[in-house]
Amino acid sequence: MASVIALAQELIRHPSRGGIDEYGPVLGVLEAWLAVRSVPHRRLHDGTGALVGLLVEVEGGRPGPWWALDACLDTAAFGDEQAWTFSPTSGEVVDGWLRGRGAADSKLAAALFCHIAAELHRGSARLTGGLAVLLDVDEHTGGFGGALAYLADERAGRPEGVMIGYPGLEEVVIGGRGLWRAQVTVHAPAGHSGSSKVVLGAISRAAHLVRLLDEADLPRAPGAGAEFPLPPKVSVTAISGGQGFSVTPDLCALNVDVRTTPVFTGRDAEVLVREAAARLDAELPVPSSTEVAEVACWPAFRLRPDEEPAAALFAAARHLGLDVGAKVAGPSNIGNLLMREGVRSTAGFGVPYEGLHGIDERASLAELPTVYAVYLQAVRTLLGVA
Repeated sequence: MASVIALAQELIRHPSRGGIDEYGPVLGVLEAWLAVRSVPHRRLHDGTGALVGLLVEVEGGRPGPWWALDACLDTAAFGDEQAWTFSPTSGEVVDGWLRGRGAADSKLAAALFCHIAAELHRGSARLTGGLAVLLDVDEHTGGFGGALAYLADERAGRPEGVMIGYPGLEEVVIGGRGLWRAQVTVHAPAGHSGSSKVVLGAISRAAHLVRLLDEADLPRAPGAGAEFPLPPKVSVTAISGGQGFSVTPDLCALNVDVRTTPVFTGRDAEVLVREAAARLDAELPVPSSTEVAEVACWPAFRLRPDEEPAAALFAAARHLGLDVGAKVAGPSNIGNLLMREGVRSTAGFGVPYEGLHGIDERASLAELPTVYAVYLQAVRTLLGVA
């Protein structure tokens, strides 16, 4: 595992914060490593030509389905660097923990998956189908440009399923809530805050809309043992409008994020938000109606544990003595996007971690050999060489 750790350390030492850093340097680390081992790889670009990922492809000697491993190489921002007790680009190993931004999400997984690809490439003639490793650098922006470019690439074998290397040892994530997002624009007549007239500005109207959304009647979650145990959730995540002190603004914009389930879909979320907007306009009328513009919609998803690639991952874990559960995650993830495109995916199994997206991010290395063995065996099963 020393080689996996060394490669992950080098990746951490090349900052690749989503939407902040250039991605060429961190991708260059992997490109150099793959080139030395003659593992086929190429960069992915979106429709504008922007760099969005790296695709590693190991083609088998016999025809069959393709499968994919996925790990993002872009990361969350550092946040308050003064609050960290070590450098976000440390890459050091201390007391069995790999330190630095991306150690958990997901540079260690990227290093691990590239090693699996290199190992399988050496015996690729025996493989049925093929293995792709997708290394997305547009994940933490929310754009998932690498995944979209991969699925749109006519040269790439479309995967039957994807295993995403999010961390966490105790469960295989086989599902997640979906999302429906919209920007809501609230209007009002502008006015002077010192006027003798009572002026209800757009911010006040927006605050009323927030209350309506907070009080929305949503379905409750079924029991913990149910197929999809999580409830829907509505959150207002951003609000902007106005400037200075003396003017009550005529415009206020809100970001509304609704987490959906199989029984409360994106369509239900849209109806809920539009009805709340209509109620606002009825209770606090102004000349211009509230506008609701959809930004994104991903479906909730859940695999059965006996569906591939989940089945291969569970079987490999059991074979190696791990008692892992199946989990439906609260946050949405790239698995939602993949399922929208008809590609089955698992969205997490990896090493234990701390500080993901927060301060002092680090990943435990004690379990790394087991995680490597589980993924390798699962992939070998899917490629017909187990």
